[in-house]
Amino acid sequence: MLRRYATLKSVTLVKIASAASLTALLLHVNPAAAASSPPPPVYLDGKLLPLPVDPVIVSGQSLVPMRAILESEGAKVSWDAGTKTVTATKNDVELTYRIGSDVAYEDGRQLALSTPGQTVNGTTMVPLRFFSESLGNVVKWHSYSRTISISSAKTYETNVEYGANLRSTPDSASDSNIVRLLPTGTHIHVIREIDADWLEVQTENGEIDFLSAKPKYTDYGSASLTDKQADELIAAGSEYLGTPYEFGASSDQTDTFDCSSFVKRVFQQALSIDLPRVSYDQAKVGKEVSIDDLQKGDLLFFSARGLDIGHVAIYAGDGQLLHTYSKTLGVHFEKFDGQWKDRFVTARRIL
Repeated sequence: MLRRYATLKSVTLVKIASAASLTALLLHVNPAAAASSPPPPVYLDGKLLPLPVDPVIVSGQSLVPMRAILESEGAKVSWDAGTKTVTATKNDVELTYRIGSDVAYEDGRQLALSTPGQTVNGTTMVPLRFFSESLGNVVKWHSYSRTISISSAKTYETNVEYGANLRSTPDSASDSNIVRLLPTGTHIHVIREIDADWLEVQTENGEIDFLSAKPKYTDYGSASLTDKQADELIAAGSEYLGTPYEFGASSDQTDTFDCSSFVKRVFQQALSIDLPRVSYDQAKVGKEVSIDDLQKGDLLFFSARGLDIGHVAIYAGDGQLLHTYSKTLGVHFEKFDGQWKDRFVTARRIL
């Protein structure tokens, strides 16, 4: 009897221990699994908006510090601490809201809020989308990056010069993110440069999405984008370091290059710029620049083989050329001095 009792007691203890271990495991895992995502960064007109308190997500809505967001968007703010009521005015719009209420008033007209404002750790927080849109701005939540973009644009300075797809994410690997085609002649506003390949843009009908930054698609340009694209160009060319030289190499393959087929390939691959096949014709593209005003990505042309222009190289910055002409070296970097300065004819800027 005592033995049976001891056995039962052991089994019970094992079960209790197992349950305790399971509970401990669950307690250990669940907090990590349930941990909230980091607060979303907020961009206003393309610039990261510094907020005194991080945004919080409540019922799918972003709540942000009241005064910081309203004043950043150009509103004059007054606060009645007794009634916990904020009044924001911008241009001809007056917004009135009592913290905790599910309604606000725009010029006396009652509007419903899906998520009321509230006080979080002593800071008055209000729903970003409602107040930003009420002040005449456009708001977009980018789920791919968990960021919020606010645009106050009222002018559309950039022209689409070649029909391009507006996309919901800065990625062309799939067609699933295509919003619609922007035809030639469409006017857009560039909010910010994501990288060398993508622009965040706003359309005239209030969409905030992404468009290719490659030069063929729009007339947008900036010094910062040019720098990014020049770096992209040199990075693309560097992929072919050591590739053998072959005079007259076909531009339809990458096993061998001559100077101009290499340049043509790199500009097409990196920036979708379709240059002529031979260096003489490439020297007619873009604008001429002085040898004292060279920038990374410029094309440099040289006399060769008895021709006024018989060789082309990409200026890689810091006095370096990226080119090919030698069966021994193939594609390589080389210092821009000596014979190259003696044989230099002209430089052209494509970017």
